[in-house]
Amino acid sequence: MLKRELVDMVSDQLKGYYKKDIALAVELILEEISQALIEGRRVEIRGFGSFSVRTRKPRSTKNPKTGKIMNISARKTLHFTMSKSLKESLIEKK
Repeated sequence: MLKRELVDMVSDQLKGYYKKDIALAVELILEEISQALIEGRRVEIRGFGSFSVRTRKPRSTKNPKTGKIMNISARKTLHFTMSKSLKESLIEKK
């Protein structure tokens, strides 16, 4: 789903609001989530899941084409854990 599609879906459910206002609200929510993650804070949305930043350790790997050993530095990655209710809903859909 694209951000535009999300705005359209919310706009269809909330008839009294302009689409540009809903788009602004979605943009503000995403900016706040991004800022919290940049600051290293955990973001939890009840009934959906939680986002957190994890640090991957530096490691060495081998380039399969050249056989040369390469060092990969430590980096941060985004981790998502879905809520129990979302997980159960996905299992029921199978």
